[in-house]
Amino acid sequence: MFTGIIEELGEVGVLDRHGDGGVLTVRGPLVATDAKHGDSIAVDGVCLTVVTVDRDRFTVDVMKETLDRSSLGGLRPGDPVNLERAATLATRLGGHLVQGHVDGVATVLARTPGERWDTVRISLPGDLHRYVVEKGSIAVDGVSLTVTGVASGWFEVGLIPTTLQLTTLGRRTVGDPVNLEVDVIAKYVAKQVQVSEARR
Repeated sequence: MFTGIIEELGEVGVLDRHGDGGVLTVRGPLVATDAKHGDSIAVDGVCLTVVTVDRDRFTVDVMKETLDRSSLGGLRPGDPVNLERAATLATRLGGHLVQGHVDGVATVLARTPGERWDTVRISLPGDLHRYVVEKGSIAVDGVSLTVTGVASGWFEVGLIPTTLQLTTLGRRTVGDPVNLEVDVIAKYVAKQVQVSEARR
């Protein structure tokens, strides 16, 4: 479990594809300091398991399912990635409950710069629309954000200076892919409503 508060902007070393998956090496001096085999680290919002740690770098196995269902398959050496270590019971929940399970890949549709922050419009796959509400939470590339507007096919978020400076979202341009994870509570509520309606 994660909070969507990015700890560090890491850098991709290499994505070594083989067979039905690959091995991803990421440089992240902060998250690697206490990382060990078996730990969970979210990379651009995708929960991955640490295999090895070498000073300021760590490697993770990435299966084909993950490469196909997230933006990780398009990573290249030198690309920046958002990094967050798994939360502990002592962690402050500054964002919202984030599982690191990507629900879909979306596209940046527009950016509107403000004096101090940007408004970003992102495509919203139809099957995820029912989980997204104005003023609700959503994770974009692992970043916990508040939805400022939503309509058919898109939603908007506001990016404050800290988010612009310390995450990949400050660099995303129109057409770039981003990983989406909707609020897990919304998914459970929707499931219960569906079950209740089916029993009527």
